[in-house]
Amino acid sequence: MFQMNSSEDTEPEDTSKPSGGSSSSSTLALTVCSAAIGGTFQYGYNISIINSPTNHIQGFINDTYIKRWGTGLDTPQLTFVWSIIVSAFALGGLLGSLLAGPMAVRFGRKNSLLLNNSFLFVGAAFALSSRVAKSFEMIILARSLVGINAGVSMNVQPMYFGESAPKHLRGAVAFSSAVFTAFGIFLGQVVGLTELLGTEPLWPYLLASNALPGLIQLLTLPWFPESPRYLLIDRGDREACVRALGRLRGGEAPVLEMKEMIQEQQQQQSLALKSGCTAYGKMPWSLFKERNLRSQLTTIMAASSAMMLCGNDCNYFYASYIFLEAGIPPEKIQYAAIGTGASEFISAILSNLLIERVGRKYLLVGGYSLMSFWTVVLTVALILQSHGVAGMPYLSLACVFLFILSFGLGPAGVTGILPAELFDQSSRPAAYMVAGSLMWINMFFLGMLFPFIVNSLGNLCFLPFLFVCVVAAVFLWFTLPETKGKTLAEITAEFDRKNGGKKRPYGQMDESNKDHYQLAKQADDAIMKQAADHSGPATIFDAGL
Repeated sequence: MFQMNSSEDTEPEDTSKPSGGSSSSSTLALTVCSAAIGGTFQYGYNISIINSPTNHIQGFINDTYIKRWGTGLDTPQLTFVWSIIVSAFALGGLLGSLLAGPMAVRFGRKNSLLLNNSFLFVGAAFALSSRVAKSFEMIILARSLVGINAGVSMNVQPMYFGESAPKHLRGAVAFSSAVFTAFGIFLGQVVGLTELLGTEPLWPYLLASNALPGLIQLLTLPWFPESPRYLLIDRGDREACVRALGRLRGGEAPVLEMKEMIQEQQQQQSLALKSGCTAYGKMPWSLFKERNLRSQLTTIMAASSAMMLCGNDCNYFYASYIFLEAGIPPEKIQYAAIGTGASEFISAILSNLLIERVGRKYLLVGGYSLMSFWTVVLTVALILQSHGVAGMPYLSLACVFLFILSFGLGPAGVTGILPAELFDQSSRPAAYMVAGSLMWINMFFLGMLFPFIVNSLGNLCFLPFLFVCVVAAVFLWFTLPETKGKTLAEITAEFDRKNGGKKRPYGQMDESNKDHYQLAKQADDAIMKQAADHSGPATIFDAGL
């Protein structure tokens, strides 16, 4: 699912790549698939499956109300109940994003994903039982629980991938989260067809079908290793880290990669002693107090907000109207809608292949720039279409697909990578909590406001999204350094310059922790000596660690 070979093979660190590349690739690929099928895949799938049974569920709500009170709901009341069901997913996602950080620190990345399935299974049971119980309130509970599941996975999974992948594959592996999200959207559209589960008798099974990917993850993920960085830096278990890293790299723990992790561990311990408290598991508000993290925090906040406010989800909503205007029969729109999901899926795969060649910054800024252009063309096409100009419905249709393609090419995947690459081990969970919370809050408010935007602005309804895309492209161009192929130390040094501080040597220790650091340094020197003496690739075991 992700690119296994990189053209960036000229850096010294590449000597640490183990010879067992095939084994490394297969283990890493299977870990990614196992984590993502019950992770970000669920986010895309659960966004998608709620669309096709809309009329059936609204009919169920009205019938239930009649049986209870002897009278039906009028249209505004029914719309209000439906909006609660839709919004419950976003509110659950917000709660999940707040739970993700503490869960990732306390239980680990892998175990958090496994525990996260409990929300999913209970939600699926509520959805499946709602018709028998004649309770639309159970659907609200189901969507809330599924939202919590999505909120946790959207934060923990990119963290897990970013910490488990080698530097030369870090972007491609982390971007796989976006590939599986797009795949979930596409598969949800397919499963929701009227020929499958999108019918009136089967809609409870459609809403509960998300339990199957969760079950697959529950059966497969325990066989794969935990994040090596979490094992070493958070738990202090060097032996477990070496074993996990060896499995992910083909049997041997690369020397230089382990050395870099040990240095980060020493830095975290130094900061902990200096502050008089643990440096692990920071809370979100502590990030706002640290001046040296100001630029990183501003960058991920802007990127996360822009991803939700750029209008991509609204394009999915508006596509049905554009399909009708283009002359597609109403009963065929469900098949045309699959094309929108397929577009994002294809562009996510393409971006996954490009990210280690083009870089994060160019994909992100380029994506927003293209989205700005297509928004202008779409707005002009909608205006001309309202004046009866021939061919404009087809131009509008093309713009919708191209906008979604541009979104999948950059913002959809790169945004989720940024917290993993811009923050150290102690700050990373809190950074994902901040980014995830903003994403879900913006999704909630946009879902509530977009119908009013359409009613107020008509054919100009996409202009607010044009403003967001332009501002995001300009802001990220000037604030985000390229992170491709760089260590956290190198990325931190660039942000230090932006924050107005002096360049800090990575792993810099204070006097109180210098003895401990010297012991680790002697171990590191032993590793490097063994690497020089061996004809084959050196390992951590050769140094006696």
